[in-house]
Amino acid sequence: MVTANTSAEHTELRSMRGTKSSWRYHFYLGILVKSDVPLLAGIEKPGIGGELLLGQKFKPKYSVYPRGATGGLPSWMAFDKQALCFEAYFQEAVPEAPNETYRIRKCKIYFYLEDDTMQVVEPEYKNSGIPQGTLIRRQRIPLPPPNEDQFFNVFHFNLNQEIVLFSHTFTTTNCDQFTRNFLTKCGVILNDPIPVPEDPYRSLREKIEKSMSPRRPYEKRDTLKQFLDHDRKVLRFFCFWDDSKVIFGELRELVLHYFLADDTIEIREVIPPNSGRVSVSKFLRRSKLPKRASNQLALPGEATNRTVLNVLASTRQGDRYMLDSLKTGAIQEEFYKDFDLTVGGELNVWGRKVIIADCDDFTKDYYRSKYGIEDFTPVQYKAAVSPNPPRLVPPYNGFGSEEDSLSSCQRLLPKPPQKDLHKFMEYDRRGLESNVLTFHAKMVTTSHVDSDREFIISFYLSDDSISVFERSQKNSGVLGGMFLARGRVKKPGQELFKSEPSEYFTAHDLYVGAAICLNNRQFQLLDADEYTFNYFEKHAEQFPKADIGIILGKLRSIPEEKQRELRNFLALGDPANTGFVAFASFRDLLMDMECGLTEHEVLVLGRSFAEHKQSEVDVGLMLAVAQDFLRKKDFDQLPDMARVFEHSDPNKTGRISLKGAMAICKTFQLPVSDNLLTCLIHKFADGDQIDYNAFLAGINWLEHPAPPVTPDDTLKFDVKMRSDARGVKNIHYFSLLQDLFPGVSNTADPESATSA
Repeated sequence: MVTANTSAEHTELRSMRGTKSSWRYHFYLGILVKSDVPLLAGIEKPGIGGELLLGQKFKPKYSVYPRGATGGLPSWMAFDKQALCFEAYFQEAVPEAPNETYRIRKCKIYFYLEDDTMQVVEPEYKNSGIPQGTLIRRQRIPLPPPNEDQFFNVFHFNLNQEIVLFSHTFTTTNCDQFTRNFLTKCGVILNDPIPVPEDPYRSLREKIEKSMSPRRPYEKRDTLKQFLDHDRKVLRFFCFWDDSKVIFGELRELVLHYFLADDTIEIREVIPPNSGRVSVSKFLRRSKLPKRASNQLALPGEATNRTVLNVLASTRQGDRYMLDSLKTGAIQEEFYKDFDLTVGGELNVWGRKVIIADCDDFTKDYYRSKYGIEDFTPVQYKAAVSPNPPRLVPPYNGFGSEEDSLSSCQRLLPKPPQKDLHKFMEYDRRGLESNVLTFHAKMVTTSHVDSDREFIISFYLSDDSISVFERSQKNSGVLGGMFLARGRVKKPGQELFKSEPSEYFTAHDLYVGAAICLNNRQFQLLDADEYTFNYFEKHAEQFPKADIGIILGKLRSIPEEKQRELRNFLALGDPANTGFVAFASFRDLLMDMECGLTEHEVLVLGRSFAEHKQSEVDVGLMLAVAQDFLRKKDFDQLPDMARVFEHSDPNKTGRISLKGAMAICKTFQLPVSDNLLTCLIHKFADGDQIDYNAFLAGINWLEHPAPPVTPDDTLKFDVKMRSDARGVKNIHYFSLLQDLFPGVSNTADPESATSA
């Protein structure tokens, strides 16, 4: 290898730095040649672009795994916490020992796949006298010379092979199953495993240990497995101890805990309240319970695990003693085990007779699975509990509410009455679901002024409260507004000062046609809104007045004469035999026949068999009416609404759900009636989503003004209470008669009906 590092050459190079023809470089095997002077360069350094020069070989720094072994991930991620484990040994010379000349030391070699690091660990042997444990800490180990510039990788390992690690020769004998599978997948053909050579000195030590008979043998009692298998598993038994034979004695209830982890027993006493006994922590502390307990406790040293045969005193060697290895004088004491505890069995708890009466479900499953016991009939030891005498409640005194007065009688320190929170959370307003039943009513009175007054009665399902609102009418002489504040209303005809709680109006008491008395004012319910009808029909199992099955059953139970009258009336009402009759005349007929149907049931019957005709409304007229409402209220929040619509559409599809669009319009308090807003949203809907860009462009009265509208067009979309069965005009009586009288011809001749 030629070097040029003299100062003269450096001076020459600095002097020739400005010339062009004086610098000529040639590369060959990592030697830089300037003119005729060779300069040293890295032998392993590649050329331009990382390409290998002539004579260079590619030497990877880390293990190169087959394609697909890492799943496209880097090795430090694909093989995280994975290591190859080899069993190996090395022979160590012992030059100055009389009993051995060499020593065979077993160890394990770990090769970590994530970073090609290695670790050598030797298991510790008892009384070996040599330091054991980690022989080589985890690190990358270079190959032996002359390849010390490279490191061990996964392909340097195999069975029955010698590996030199820091001048120590290790011989691999075997490996685990993971290592075998991994090397096989990498294409390594593994050799057959070999046994470890026998260490003569270790074999001699084992023979000596087996032949030894110590005077104080070590007894090993392995309870770790039982602890690990049954830790925190406790059998619970319900017991009793009959102590009634002594003075002031009684039946004592006990709870026995049997710990499966160490076969110990703990007993706790159940002290009832007001028993006069002092509460103690434990009846028996946790310990092993002997089956045959003596009346007197053993003296110290009387009961021991070992028996001392002889004690020798010596002035030179001190006191010496010899133990009985045969345990001839050991005391065998039996303790209660899990198989001794059965329902109905007896236990001797230090002279007290305890009877097991019952156990819990976990204990039953344990005995059923382990011992196959199925009979767990409990022992009846308690007398029948006499029923508590009824607590008489004093009558209501008129101060505060009845619930508040009742709470003062139930406890010394009265608390405010608790409300039904579960009912409130279930029936509270959620979005468009108001859970409020609204009825149109009038006052039943002989006064001409009061008989024309119109009221809106609202029933709140969340707390069964009622509020009454009076609609203002022109030139009536009566101011409208709140007639009755929201609150629970008692039913009439109840005694005021009584012990029983009063009855209040519920949702089942309100229906169309019902007469109710609210604070000594008689009201008759004339109609309900669409939400109330839909709620009743949706929960027909709770409201029999809206159950179409019960209504049809009442009509089937009417006499034959009235059934014939009903069929003839329907035939006369439809001379053209179209299958439809007017609902008004049909309702009058049912009310005159006195068939036991209320006004609400007749309305439900008409809604179920109504002629469904959807009136087509011009979309342009709807948009013009909506723009007229926005123009009158000077509504200018359409750009803000557009931003909220875009925020609710993360995918930028231009569509959101109908429910979300309705919620945004309600949030901005769009000054449009609910009926008109619902129609507009459904007009721009495509399935269950709406094109909000077209919707906003249609109602934008600033950029896309619509032609003016007349007051009559505006009134078409004004929401008012209707008294015509929510728009039911005609009913399909063919379907009604088919459901009422199946198997009977439901068509009648108008001429025969007229003669009849």
